Amino acid sequence: MDKQPPRPSTTRAGIVYFLWNNLPRFVLLAMIALIILLIGTIKKESALIATNKAAEIVQEKPAVNAITLTLSPTTITDRINLPGSIEPWIRLQLMSKLGGTITEVLVREGDRVKKGDIIAHIESKDYEIRLDRAEAAYKLAKSEYERDKSIYDKGVIPTSAMDANKTNMQTAMADYENAKLLYSRTTVTSPMDGIVRRMDAKIGLQLSVGDPIAEILELDRLKGVIGIPESDITAARKLDRVEITIQALNNRKISAKTHFLSPSPETIARLYNLELVIDNKAGDIFAGMFIRADIVKQTIENTLSIPFYSVISRNDEQFVYIEEDGVAKKRTVQLGIMEKWMVQITDGLKPGDRLIIEGHRDVDNDQKVKVIQTLTSPEELAL
Repeated sequence: MDKQPPRPSTTRAGIVYFLWNNLPRFVLLAMIALIILLIGTIKKESALIATNKAAEIVQEKPAVNAITLTLSPTTITDRINLPGSIEPWIRLQLMSKLGGTITEVLVREGDRVKKGDIIAHIESKDYEIRLDRAEAAYKLAKSEYERDKSIYDKGVIPTSAMDANKTNMQTAMADYENAKLLYSRTTVTSPMDGIVRRMDAKIGLQLSVGDPIAEILELDRLKGVIGIPESDITAARKLDRVEITIQALNNRKISAKTHFLSPSPETIARLYNLELVIDNKAGDIFAGMFIRADIVKQTIENTLSIPFYSVISRNDEQFVYIEEDGVAKKRTVQLGIMEKWMVQITDGLKPGDRLIIEGHRDVDNDQKVKVIQTLTSPEELAL
């Protein structure tokens, strides 16, 4: 058995004994702490060196040539441009009101007609005979009624007989009026002013009631029909006039008055027809022409708008660069409505800011820029 060293008899000796026996452990812990401290110091130095190098790289980058736009308040409109077509104001399908054979056609397709103009004749002999018979029956019934009336006043004829004679006269008169009406319908007349688009009646054609005779269009007034999406129906309801462009007539622009907005969609695309009144007394606009309608939904005054291409989008962030003392500064912006290639800025910029519109995709924040041109209006970009 090995002998254990004697325990110290005093406190000081006990402390020295404890430290001496645990010295290797203390040395190991100190070395570990020193290593951790050195690692942290190295990381900090590395980050500082990287930051300095990045700053040196930015400073070493040459100044980027830039064009700026000095911002000022303006007016912007939220508008949509929708396709449409021109239709006749009235499209009338003229139908036969009686049966018979066409004996004469007096107009051709493309002819302009006035209300009451004769279009065609239907064979009238049968209706003329019927009219003569009805007229004779009416005259006889009337004379009998007038004769019996004079006797009735003397109390010779009973009231029942007098009432029967009166009924016979009124029936005969109704038959006579009906015969006159049918006879008048053998002459087919235009019920409106317009242009004959199609002539179905031909000489010798046997007509029945309801057969088509002609199609007449009213073209002195025309109807512009625009399909309005469901999302824009509220804006369309407020419109009084709409500017349209007729592409077939060298893009002629016309301000047309609104006439009617359909209360229900007309197509499976859920488009609501907006009808416009188009004056066509000159006759140079034809039905079927295509049009474009410029519909203004909203107008905002005294706001800032910038070219949309000057906005950079990255990681759900939208920002621009402005120039301050020859340095590019990043500004996060909030966008509003658009008009053509301009977009409204609702937050992030102020009047007087010099927006970088050319060279903005080649710069970084705080990088130097060389302004080679300064614009004061977006219209100058098109020059």
